[in-house]
Amino acid sequence: MEDKDLQLQEKKELQTKAESTRDVPVFVPAVDIYESESALTVVADMPGVSADSLDIDLDNDQLTIRGTAATQESEGSVLLQEYSVGDYYRQFTLSDAIDRSKIEATMKDGVLKVVLPKAEAARPRKITVRT
Repeated sequence: MEDKDLQLQEKKELQTKAESTRDVPVFVPAVDIYESESALTVVADMPGVSADSLDIDLDNDQLTIRGTAATQESEGSVLLQEYSVGDYYRQFTLSDAIDRSKIEATMKDGVLKVVLPKAEAARPRKITVRT
C-alpha cells in the first residue's frame, strides 16, 4: 500500500472567520477514505446528525458536507463534559476521475457514507491481446 500523504486527525473545531447563525462549535468530521477498482468511499463520523439535517453539495470540483447536530438539554449541573455537540463541515476537491452523476450517500447511526464512483476512463481494465 503506497503512502498517500493523508494525516490522521483528532476531533477538532473548524477555525473560520465567517459568522454563524447558530451559537455552536463547528467540527471537522473524522473520515476514512477507501479505494476500490470502481469507486472511492468516504466514511464520515458525524454523531448526532440525522439524514434530515445533512446537506451535501457538489459545486464544480468541490464536494461540501454540512451536518447540523441536535443540541441536547442536560438536567442538573455538569460535573464533567468531554463530548461537545456542534455542527460538522468538511470539503473535498474532486478530480476528473470521479463520475459526478453517480455519487450516492447514505446516513446510518451518525455515520455518513459517500460513494464516489470512478469515471469509466479512470477504471483499470484488462486489455485482450489478439493473435
